[in-house]
Amino acid sequence: MNTIIKFMKRNYKALLVIVALSIALLSFIPKEKTDPEKDKLLLELLTFVIEKGHYNPAAIDDDFSKGVYKDYLAALDPSKRFFLQSDIDEFSKFETSIDDQINNKELTFFELTYTRLMKRMEESKSYYKEGLEKPIDYSKNEDINTEYDKLPFAKNTKEIKEKWRLQVKLSALSNLVDKQKLEEDFANDKNKTTEEKLQEYRKNLGDKTTPELEKKFIEGIEKKKNEIPKTYEDLEKEARESTLKSLNDYFGFIKDLNRNDWFSVYINSIASRFDPHTSYFAPDEKERFDVSMSGKLEGIGARLQKKNDYTEISELISGSPAWRGKELEAGDIILKVAQGNEEPVDIVGMRLDDVVKKIKGPKGTEVRLTTKKADGTIKVISIIRDEVEIEETYAKSSVVEKNGMKYGVIYLPKFYIDFEDKNSRDAGKDVAIEVERLKKEGVQGIIMDVRDNGGGSLKTVVDIAGLFIAQGPIVQIKSAAGKKEVLYDKDEKIEWDGPLVVMINGFSASASEILAAAIQDYKRGIIIGSKQSYGKGTVQNVIDLNQFVRGNSLGDLGALKTTTQKFYRINGGSTQLEGVKSDIVMPDRYEYLKMGERDVDNAMPWDKIDAANYKVWDKQTNFEIAIENSKVRMIENKQFNLIDENAKWLDERNKENVYSLQINKFKTEQKNLLEISKKYKSIADYKNSFQFSSLPYEAEAMKTDVSLKEKRDTWHESLSKDIYVEEAIHILDDLQNKDIVKKEEVPSKLKKDKLVKS
Repeated sequence: MNTIIKFMKRNYKALLVIVALSIALLSFIPKEKTDPEKDKLLLELLTFVIEKGHYNPAAIDDDFSKGVYKDYLAALDPSKRFFLQSDIDEFSKFETSIDDQINNKELTFFELTYTRLMKRMEESKSYYKEGLEKPIDYSKNEDINTEYDKLPFAKNTKEIKEKWRLQVKLSALSNLVDKQKLEEDFANDKNKTTEEKLQEYRKNLGDKTTPELEKKFIEGIEKKKNEIPKTYEDLEKEARESTLKSLNDYFGFIKDLNRNDWFSVYINSIASRFDPHTSYFAPDEKERFDVSMSGKLEGIGARLQKKNDYTEISELISGSPAWRGKELEAGDIILKVAQGNEEPVDIVGMRLDDVVKKIKGPKGTEVRLTTKKADGTIKVISIIRDEVEIEETYAKSSVVEKNGMKYGVIYLPKFYIDFEDKNSRDAGKDVAIEVERLKKEGVQGIIMDVRDNGGGSLKTVVDIAGLFIAQGPIVQIKSAAGKKEVLYDKDEKIEWDGPLVVMINGFSASASEILAAAIQDYKRGIIIGSKQSYGKGTVQNVIDLNQFVRGNSLGDLGALKTTTQKFYRINGGSTQLEGVKSDIVMPDRYEYLKMGERDVDNAMPWDKIDAANYKVWDKQTNFEIAIENSKVRMIENKQFNLIDENAKWLDERNKENVYSLQINKFKTEQKNLLEISKKYKSIADYKNSFQFSSLPYEAEAMKTDVSLKEKRDTWHESLSKDIYVEEAIHILDDLQNKDIVKKEEVPSKLKKDKLVKS
């Protein structure tokens, strides 16, 4: 999730820490870049800055040590395919003494684990090669459990070889089944002409196709025509070779990592124990963080995150190639990456930086991602790389009609601002402009969509909330010293006083939660969406560590991001952990998956302070009836029921971690998954009855700007397939003053517990 960042020059307490620490460390300056004293310096900087500046620093004691120990080993060997139980027994002697090593700036535990990991990784090369030397017998009835965190470490070399054998067998089996499917598809298509196949190719790629790609596709068809059909033996051998190449590539990347890379893992295992949002940025990572905060994006437009050995899609950037393609989704796991028609490379276990390098590439080139969907099915997704324009991260609006009444939709992907240029665009000013434009169009209600909005600038949240209320408090902030600050909207003017709906989901975090909470506390609008938002109620400072040491000859020391403040709603409750609970809970495909702040074991706790002085909005007379009517509609809506059923099925699928390695059973499992997933295909194919259009100024611009027209057409199409936006429109209709259904006229079945959504 994005974080709300405050600059050091505005944090006087942190400035005092900098001065004190700079003086304390003047005499502690290693002379050589290779001097291990640099690592000791980083430990000292890390712990001192966190202890002095963190909102609520944990005590560095035995319990802290146990947490670091657990997280660090999980980061080094998440799938338990390197370390032996004897290694763990040796490491365990340090489980409660890492705190002492941190305080004494000792590196014994790190040196031991680093040296042993390098040794075990080198040994593992022979294990996977041995498993791929000869044809694999897929008739044997055996399976593999991939719930690594609950499995024990191997007791000896024999057991770890067996782990590797099963792992490479699964990978090779997956490759083999994919290759067999391609052969079958080609055999079924042999009666089709080249032109017919090309038309299908164009249909699948849509606007992503190019003359160059079509030329390569035709060349591939012609080449395939002259090929002799491959035998099972041929395909089995190719599958092993492909798996071997992927693993060789993986270990090649591992070899490129240096000691500093692994020390960063150790440092972050320490930093993150204070809370999930406190972390150390090595120099390269600090540079990438700066780029992300500036909003400059490139590539396919997907944010990635590591989950054990796997790379997961955490977010799609609006307007990006991945977003436009509509195939890649948040939560997808990337298993392999291929450049165009080249052989895919297995990226499981690969460092995130290296995965990014493989996915990035020149504009106009193709990358193919082999992904595992949330339902367990495997899908190859083709994406043509392009520039990810910053324009698509700005606020935008659309108009829709129902029963002769106009409503506006404002989509805000993040709370952006440029602190260095006060005259530049920011979310607060842009949303105010969109509200004014919608008013000129005569809308009778506004939907504010902050789904998937991970946060951003605190100032813009206050400005946006202030558009919908008279002057008053928006959010409370408490610092480490206990000092409370209330941020107010001081402008008495209300830009919009009509019906308002705010849309959130489980990925709405930080600044999005502040906005939703303020609107909810004032009872100014109705909050709809997931059961609750992400639950990030903290503020971070990014501190450049280089400023603490004069005459540094060691090179860039990186930076530290640490939590310095906590948010509170105007009603006094924190948004931490609990987030914002929707007034109307809507079924969500990912409702049961663990992906919020509450699912992290070291997240900061929820608490409460005194409420601010504010006055609840009293101009919406049919607030409760609109909520009850919506609940009735969802109960009766087959599509919402299907989404809820799909969410429960995904939850059950997520608990299944055992895969058969017998080829016929494996194929049957995959076929069954595919058949079940077809049942839920209509979720993505759904289309509502509304038509969305651009505002006049934008419609005029689209006459000459083809790119803008394409983007808006794509957005409007997605809105027309969005059942959540559809329900938001119905809610706005219920909030109108005409034809109000009296509370006693609401269907009595709402009173039945089984029909009331919580």
